[in-house]
Amino acid sequence: MTDLSVQYLGMKLSGPIMVASTPLSGSADNVRRMEDSGAAAIVLTSLFEEQLILESKTLDEDLSRGTESFAESLGYLPDLGDYRMTHETYLEHLRRTKEAVKIPVLASLNGVTPGGWVRYAKDLEQAGANAIELNTFALATEPGEDSEEIEKRLFDLVGSVCSVVKVPVAVKISQLYTSIPNVAANLEKAGARALVLFNRFYQPQFDIEALEVKPTLNFSTSSELLTRLHWAAILYGQVGIDMAITGGVHSAEDVLKSIMAGGAVTQMASALHIHGIEHINRVLADLSYWLEKHEYASLSETRGCLSRRSVPDTSPYDRGNYIKTLSSYSMKQTLAAF
Repeated sequence: MTDLSVQYLGMKLSGPIMVASTPLSGSADNVRRMEDSGAAAIVLTSLFEEQLILESKTLDEDLSRGTESFAESLGYLPDLGDYRMTHETYLEHLRRTKEAVKIPVLASLNGVTPGGWVRYAKDLEQAGANAIELNTFALATEPGEDSEEIEKRLFDLVGSVCSVVKVPVAVKISQLYTSIPNVAANLEKAGARALVLFNRFYQPQFDIEALEVKPTLNFSTSSELLTRLHWAAILYGQVGIDMAITGGVHSAEDVLKSIMAGGAVTQMASALHIHGIEHINRVLADLSYWLEKHEYASLSETRGCLSRRSVPDTSPYDRGNYIKTLSSYSMKQTLAAF
């Protein structure tokens, strides 16, 4: 039987599919089903910075940035005035989840500023989290706020958390940085053990009749995976930390591409909402079939085989792909005209 095990954050996982941060992990029954279906680890639904703000009621302006700065909050977080989840509730949920399953459970913190994160990260570690995933998304909305300031805030946040916990820390970032390799290198210096590529930014919808801007939630599709694959393939071998691929992982083919690009593991959320939790088992079965058919003894044999450093022609990862794609399209259009 093909070995599907992977290494992530210093842990040996039974397979390459983790459950990403999703409300589905809110019940003990669901997390048990996730484990039974073959999930190798679970990232709990995020504890948002806004929740900590609402709980403490003592904030400076830097912490009061609004939901437009937070990728997942637009889709999942109810009206803050009605939201009553405290960090104590989250800690209890973490403890119960740990009791319900044997696979690793990661806690997730979502925000952009240190605030009470250092204190809460320590609490999460003490409550039994096997690792902590910092789910970050900072959206620049002011002309006076430059990229260096935003990135420094991120590095400081990660460094602060890593300095007070012993469990490994993964950082979920957006794709909207000028130099993702530089950000990755600095996060590694700050103490991060893994990168999660990438956070999904849920764009608001414009209602032209009501003249309102409304939050919207659209599930991912496999087409979103391309950006993740591109950057994982570039980063593989250039940074010494693990990479998890999330956003667009729906099938065995998506999992294979992610590992071949250089990812250590994949995370699923939308696919489980669409197809059900048991979809994990079907994907793993398809994955095993493909590996056996192509005579691989283990999934790890495929890791990085399509990364930038492994392919003879690197142009698809550089400007060459841009030029070839446009040139090919222009040529087809010219031929079609005759």
